[in-house]
Amino acid sequence: MRARENPQPILFPPERSEALARLAAFVPNAGRRYAAERNRDPGPGLRDNVSMLSPYIRHRVLTEHEVLASVMRQHSPQAAEKFIQEVFWRTYWKGWLQMRPQVWQAFLEERDADRERLERSSDLRAAVACAEDGRTGIDGFDDWARELVQMGYLHNHTRMWFASIWIFTLRLPWSLGADFFLRHLLDADPASNTLGWRWVAGIQTPGKTYLARPDNIEQYTGTRYRPKGLASRAQPIRNETPPPPAPLQPAATRPPDRPFILLMHGDDFSAHELIPPGAGIRAALVTAGGHPDHPWPFGQCATRFVASLAADTADRLNRDGSPNVHVLDALQADSLRWHC
Repeated sequence: MRARENPQPILFPPERSEALARLAAFVPNAGRRYAAERNRDPGPGLRDNVSMLSPYIRHRVLTEHEVLASVMRQHSPQAAEKFIQEVFWRTYWKGWLQMRPQVWQAFLEERDADRERLERSSDLRAAVACAEDGRTGIDGFDDWARELVQMGYLHNHTRMWFASIWIFTLRLPWSLGADFFLRHLLDADPASNTLGWRWVAGIQTPGKTYLARPDNIEQYTGTRYRPKGLASRAQPIRNETPPPPAPLQPAATRPPDRPFILLMHGDDFSAHELIPPGAGIRAALVTAGGHPDHPWPFGQCATRFVASLAADTADRLNRDGSPNVHVLDALQADSLRWHC
């Protein structure tokens, strides 16, 4: 009789209870240990030096407030400064892009133009496929490409190395690299992802780029990798000054006085916590995707993840007594076959 194969463990179980358990396990390490070791990437399954919470925070299964509140109960602001900064960087980038929506639109247009170049150029098409499949022969890079596709995650420092090698060593279009991340990361966020790639490429902060160096990679991967043949310089791919911020419309500060329907989606699966008790909610709709004209999430792995989070959110709302809870276009969690 053939032995049953063990299924691949799920790196990010799509449930708030799992996110809370991971937060509780990480909090003791969120202070000085995190500050000292956060840039180290020891490899899959060994990353207890970082929180591994980003997919949950990105979709606000955990809110930034409750994450930081948990950390502050055990650490002083000084001890937890580096972790606090990381949480705020994500929020800062979201606000930065929200006030400059043309930067996101410009990325989409450049990505589409580069996709058309792929269709016309067999050499570029082969080079991009080689990079995405992890067949470049570059130590570390190939493993990271496969890890991204298989697990839906990369360590933050590794993302910087990967983007730098993609842009300056392989000399591939930055927009296609950013798109590769969007299509596979469970925490894929238009702001953090797009602006992070722009920063590495030298078009986010004028004059600033990020150069992946063999000695830095060797040091922070525990000597696992020391790639050869990396670019020795990182010149900005072009001169570009980001546009000035546009004012935002003021946000509603309280629910309407008349009955209303609460719509929740993958950008905020904790939105119901903003509604005070006794508000006139007649129904709660939880959706796992975007408008058909603007499909989101961007990849199959994230689509499954967000669909399961939507189902979990609806279950929580039902347990909490919310009226008329419905899931829109969400796949049933027990019918999903996880590969990431």
